[in-house]
Amino acid sequence: MSSRREIFNAKLLERSANPKSVILTKEKYEQLMTTVLSVKNNGKKVPADFWLLKKYDVVNVQGVHKLIAPVCDGSSGLRFYLHADEMFDELDKLHSKIGHGGRDRMKSEAKQMFKNVSRTTIIDFIVGCEHCEKKKGRKRKGLVVRPTIHSNMNSRGQLDLIDLQSDPDGEYRFIFNYQDHLTKFVTLRPLRTKTAEEVALVLLDVFTTFGAPCILHADNGREFKNKLMESLKELWPGLSIVHGKPRHSQSQASVERANRDVQDMLCTWRSKHKTKTWSQGLRFVQFMKNRALHSGIGRSPYEAMFGTPARVGLERTGLPADLCHLLQEEDDLEDALQGLVPSDRSDDSSEEDDITPQSPSAVLAVRHEAIASERAAAAKAGLVQQAKRMKRDSDAKFPPPDVI
Repeated sequence: MSSRREIFNAKLLERSANPKSVILTKEKYEQLMTTVLSVKNNGKKVPADFWLLKKYDVVNVQGVHKLIAPVCDGSSGLRFYLHADEMFDELDKLHSKIGHGGRDRMKSEAKQMFKNVSRTTIIDFIVGCEHCEKKKGRKRKGLVVRPTIHSNMNSRGQLDLIDLQSDPDGEYRFIFNYQDHLTKFVTLRPLRTKTAEEVALVLLDVFTTFGAPCILHADNGREFKNKLMESLKELWPGLSIVHGKPRHSQSQASVERANRDVQDMLCTWRSKHKTKTWSQGLRFVQFMKNRALHSGIGRSPYEAMFGTPARVGLERTGLPADLCHLLQEEDDLEDALQGLVPSDRSDDSSEEDDITPQSPSAVLAVRHEAIASERAAAAKAGLVQQAKRMKRDSDAKFPPPDVI
């Protein structure tokens, strides 16, 4: 029986036979690099050369040449071409990094680093993934009357507990999951019990970091909510929180979907690290969840919260992962980053290229504007469109009854 890698590589080989395919065999990849370098070193160029340089460029990183897409002004980093022989390994690392996210999350992450990873390639890669197969077959339930939409961070906070009593980690038996409704930013913590006092203590830590929401929605029963409120007021006397309606599916469904996502990511993390101590993996899962694309808001929760993509070490610099282990000292890093400059770019800086240092207040103003823009887009382009889809799907699934 063929392995998943062999099946995937066979599909790539079949598609690479098409002249219009973005799939590059290793031979074609090396031939393109040789041709691009030759064209760039040749002073006199023909029209075909300009067409080639619009699609491809070559960068030299510590003596290793890589094929990249040409760098445009304002680009946040380099995007590398992959050849067929390295495609599976690179996608496998990316897939694990985002907690075995689906097609859209894979596409969003791959688009930032690679130039020739198509939607079809991602679909072919995901097929047969053991962790992804376990997530299939989940049906959406519930009648949607009016989806909840908020335009400000901390307008509504959603709290839910994930019950892992059947799979305890020592003294930990529950997962605390708090989500901001607008940005979808989650905070995860392990809990020993689900008593109101312990939950209130962890919730207080969230409030002193991000502030208290106008509405706190906790789907845990009236008695629990009353005790939770009493505990919070004892710890924070000035706190005033209004609860949403109990069992309000339109507002609570979001955090319940986040619960399933967290459990899937945690299962993947435990499998990868071959451990049952899930309490140690919660913070890593929290970061994976917050940096991954959220289809409801059209961006990652981290971007919606802080106005910038999450940085993950050297990943966002454009430095190839297979060269990172060669860096031992700071000078090595500086040399490597200098090597990321495309070979046809001049080292001479013009006056127009000089950057005047900005004052701290100016930098903060730019960041504040970026955060406001991300959150506004998350509410308008994300939540509003998601609400329309939810209402349309609900109307189709539950049509109005015939009145006789």
